[in-house]
Amino acid sequence: MIVTAAEVIETLRPFRMCGGKVVFTNGCFDLLHVGHVRCLAAAKQCGDVLVVGLNSDESVRRLKGPGRPIVPERWRSEVLDALACVDFVILFDEDTPSRLVADIVPDVLVKGGDYKVEEIAGAKEVIAAGGKVVTIPLTDGISTTGLVERIREANNAVMA
Repeated sequence: MIVTAAEVIETLRPFRMCGGKVVFTNGCFDLLHVGHVRCLAAAKQCGDVLVVGLNSDESVRRLKGPGRPIVPERWRSEVLDALACVDFVILFDEDTPSRLVADIVPDVLVKGGDYKVEEIAGAKEVIAAGGKVVTIPLTDGISTTGLVERIREANNAVMA
């Protein structure tokens, strides 16, 4: 379900009162690939409900540069929402989801293994609230940047 932060907080309130565990992760998810899917599936296994913070188009442009995102936010959010392991998708405009994490206060905060715990936005707040931070190993040899390069190389080969 694609929701706002306020909607997810309200929706999860009774769930949490019954002991449900909320997991949060985030990313740009431009050109969704197997590494993303594996990370999201592993994140879901850390709790009962998976909330995914999705960088808005403007946020992706600031982080990744001109020409990104390749896939607009409305399509990226719809693709994420279609995954069985994803329960909620929330768009955010900031460069990091720090404010979103502080508002939701998940029980588990998950990021890819290319981050150290102390570098993960919201980690301090989650730990201070009694939650935990988990890093998921990346899938070797796959990244959106790598896929973009392969597409460009293939396109250049066709045009030559």
